[in-house]
Amino acid sequence: MEALSLHDVDSVPETIKQIQDLLGLARQIKQVDTVEPPLPASEFAAGVDRLGTTDTKGAQPPLGQQQNVIEIAARQIFHSLLCEADADDPGFVQVWDLLDILQICEDRGRTESSLLVYLVEELLDSQTTENCKIVFDFLESRRERLIAKDFHKKNLTILRSCNELLRRLSRAEDAVFCGRVFFFLFQTFPLGDKSSVNLRGEFGVENVTTYEQTEPEQAAQPKTAEVDAPPPSSDKPAESNQASEPSEAMDGEYQSGLAEPAKLTHARTDDPTVDNNSLYPMFWRLQQDLSNPARLFEKANFQTFKEGLAMSLAKFRKTPVVVQTKVSEHGGAQGEKEKHGDEHVDRSSSSYNPKYLTSRDLFDLEVTFHNEQPGNMTHNHQLSDLTFQRHILVQALILIDFLLSLTEKAKKRLAELPTVNRSLLYSYTLSDEDRLWATSMRSRIARYLQEGPEGKFYYRMVETVLSRDKNWVRWKIESCPSIVRDSLFTEQLQEAQKGAQKITTNRRLRPVPMGAMDMSFLSENDSPLGLEGLKDPARHTAPTIESLIDEVENDELDLEMATTEEEKQRIKDAISSKTWRALRIARTTRLDALDRWEFGRSLREVFHPEQPAANPDSDSANNE
Repeated sequence: MEALSLHDVDSVPETIKQIQDLLGLARQIKQVDTVEPPLPASEFAAGVDRLGTTDTKGAQPPLGQQQNVIEIAARQIFHSLLCEADADDPGFVQVWDLLDILQICEDRGRTESSLLVYLVEELLDSQTTENCKIVFDFLESRRERLIAKDFHKKNLTILRSCNELLRRLSRAEDAVFCGRVFFFLFQTFPLGDKSSVNLRGEFGVENVTTYEQTEPEQAAQPKTAEVDAPPPSSDKPAESNQASEPSEAMDGEYQSGLAEPAKLTHARTDDPTVDNNSLYPMFWRLQQDLSNPARLFEKANFQTFKEGLAMSLAKFRKTPVVVQTKVSEHGGAQGEKEKHGDEHVDRSSSSYNPKYLTSRDLFDLEVTFHNEQPGNMTHNHQLSDLTFQRHILVQALILIDFLLSLTEKAKKRLAELPTVNRSLLYSYTLSDEDRLWATSMRSRIARYLQEGPEGKFYYRMVETVLSRDKNWVRWKIESCPSIVRDSLFTEQLQEAQKGAQKITTNRRLRPVPMGAMDMSFLSENDSPLGLEGLKDPARHTAPTIESLIDEVENDELDLEMATTEEEKQRIKDAISSKTWRALRIARTTRLDALDRWEFGRSLREVFHPEQPAANPDSDSANNE
């Protein structure tokens, strides 16, 4: 903002009065106390153009000084309105009206392009989390208009304000609101924008998960082990009550390999009889590797990870699953449970995802469920949560795909790229033995994820997300080249179409077009197969019923003389064909004869019942 002269300062009160008059006009036009609808620009164009145009001496200052005066006046009104009401109060509608007026000022060049987003940033900082949802309703409804002009001057402010809001939100309690913020950013910023790209491939190791350790473990590590938590939850550090949130999702530099069946070398870790005491430290130690995959470059850490993941998967398989479902809108029956096969659905639970509760007592806590079968069934409450299991296993899939991107074959493909981001290349190469383990474990996890309720749909969704993420990882490894392509002119498109037609056209005619039938037999005039042979009346004249009867009787005589099965079958087919043709001809002239037709009866008996069919056996008997 430029330095203000004394005349500019004197003209601020007049500009404040003009803006207040516009706010009064807004109350007359928009008589509701909600964010929607926005103020129409046509009703305020004249008043906006008069803002800050005259000073105390009646002269018209330069445009830059006018913008400064309007900004000072708008900020004073904005701050006074913030002191009078909160975002959930009906009187807060004046703030939405003021922001709409400033948007009109921006569209008409009366203010700086970044003034509105600066005020929105201050507004988000001044409101509670619940009220920020109302502020975000304003941003979502005005998004297209907000970014239509001079977006390059606003993008950093928008990104900063959204990131600050995400830091305030809890990934567990405000998951839906976090999703709204992310969707707003995805829709606002271009697809190839680098603002959210982790170009250096840093892992989220600042978020830790604290769990209880045994004495040998504490002796090995001077301080209490802090294990980094998995991705989809808050990025706050773990608190002292041993309830920690999952860490940021790992950056995802991975490339999938081909799955190959292989036997694990640590078969004893797959024993489903593993108890909670031995599983507890192995299970929570996985979070350290899931949040920092580079630790697996050490052989000891890799072996510990393999054992812990195998033990966890074995425990998941033997534990009956509890599916969390939302409570109905009318409250539903508290504590109601339904049985789906061997799984129990807790109707009183919700989709709320709490922090990781890593206490050993909670880990060992058993909850008893009664079912229709005799006896009771007990299982670990936390490990039986299907959402929790899927949470852990999806993280394992991400890590395994990252490991498979470090095979010798995958690294050779990356080396062939013209431009490579060296920060994302690792000197570690996955051995063949570890590659076989990774592909085998990935297949086992995939099969298990498909077994639960809607498991195939869930796994297809996960696989789709991971496969698409591979494209973004490759784009990042290639140093994020521009994905924007210049639009084609009409002349270029027409020229390309003509070139394609010219290339695909075969100038030499084929003697016989592709797929055409060979008609050379028509030139054989002396042969019965030639053109003259086609003129034979027998080819186009329908036979009579009498002729077909005679032919059938002759075929029956030939059938008695036939010696091979092939010949008998050929004669039977001919008799069936001629019988069918005779009956078909009779449907127009001898319809009454069809009533006498029975399978196995001769045609002569059907059409000439007064003439018995010739029976060679009877004739020979009479002669004797």
